[in-house]
Formats: sequence, structure tokens, C-alpha cells
Amino acid sequence: MRIDLNCDVGEGAGFDEQILPLVSSANLACGFHAGDPTSLRETLRLARRHGVAVGAHPSYPDREGFGRTALARSPERVRDDVVYQVAALAGLCRAEGVALRHVKPHGALYNAAAQDRALAEAICEAVKSFDPALAVVCLAGSPMAEVVRAAGLPCAEEAFADRAYTSRGVLVPRSQAGAVIEDPARVAERASLLVRQGYLGSIDGRPVSLRADTLCVHGDTPGAVALLRAIRARLAGDGVEVRSW
Repeated sequence: MRIDLNCDVGEGAGFDEQILPLVSSANLACGFHAGDPTSLRETLRLARRHGVAVGAHPSYPDREGFGRTALARSPERVRDDVVYQVAALAGLCRAEGVALRHVKPHGALYNAAAQDRALAEAICEAVKSFDPALAVVCLAGSPMAEVVRAAGLPCAEEAFADRAYTSRGVLVPRSQAGAVIEDPARVAERASLLVRQGYLGSIDGRPVSLRADTLCVHGDTPGAVALLRAIRARLAGDGVEVRSW
């Protein structure tokens, strides 16, 4: 039994040096919500040192809101935004001798594309035009997963250990109390249940069935390093191997 464990990095949270040894995949900000060429090259070097698979983490153009503001942006603009960001990170990857493996939309773009097929198709078009070998990471069980597969792209369905779900399998908005889970023991238990039994508890107490290829902890969640350490310890005790897909 195995699972990929990923984290969003290169976002200025200040913990990348501690986070990268604990994960198997990393999603690097591409400048639209966080990151700059210097910080991203430093993060790429850390990922290379620790053997971590690297992916692009494109966003709406929203540095002020950290990419978590829902913007009225056409699918065509989103397609071009994604190509631009992926290409920028790919250039830095080439300079650092690091392979680019996947693309995972960030924040509000991720949540919108999970349910909006036109946005999901725009992201897939962008990825496919740049490199059809890149996997697309999307919310497990979402319509976007169907769109990714229909586009002929590798699909990695993702679940979140540090975020609460509704009973419909949708992430609880960050504005709602309890949306972000910060207790290491609880997060580790959720990770174990997901990997071994294929479900997570929802915010209203009902189980949500999920099949996930990768499990995420956000790099800016308070205590992210402690959460990742707790997950690694629990999964090791369960006999689960952590490695990229």
C-alpha cells in the first residue's frame, strides 16, 4: 500500500527546508499568487536534494489575495495564464536540472475548476499544449477528474488531510469555522483512514468516500511541519509507503 504526500511550497511560508524532506511531491508557486525567480530556484534546489517530485502550482493573478480570491476570468484567459506559469517554472526547472512532473491549480482556481468543466477544460488544454506527459492534480471525485481523463492526460486525484469536507465531498470554505484542521493527531488519523479505508469524516460527521492518489497538507497551515511528521509516523506504522506516483 502506498500514497503520494504533497505540499504547496515556494509561497514564502518560511518552512520549505523542513517540509521538503517529509513529502514525496511539491507544488511550486509560479509567481501569480506567490513566489519569484530567486525563491523558486532555491526551492527547486531543495526538492532536488531531497528527491521530491516537482509540479507547477498556477493560480489566478491574485498576489494580494494569495490566489484565494474568486476572479471572473474567461476560460481562454485561464488557459493562457496556466501556459505562462507552467512555462516559467519549466524554464527554472531546466536551469536547475529538475524534471517537471505535474500541474496542480492553486486556491480559488483549483476550487472553481473542480466543478466548472469549462475552466477544467481550459487548464487541460494549457497543459496538453505544453507537455501532454504532465499529470494534472485535481480534487478527488470531482467533475474535473473526468475532464482530465477525457483529455487524455494523466490524472492524480487528491484529498486533503488538513481541510474539512462537506458531506458532498466538497472542501468547506476557509471562511467557515473548522475548515482548516490543525491538530496533528487528528490529521494523521484522517490520513490513515483515507489510505487504508478510502474515506474521511465530513464536517457534519458523515463519512465521505474518496479514492485518492495523493494526499495534501498546505504549507501555510499552522504547524504544517508537525502535521506532516505526524502523518509520516502514522503511515509508517500502518505499513504505508510514501512515494510519488
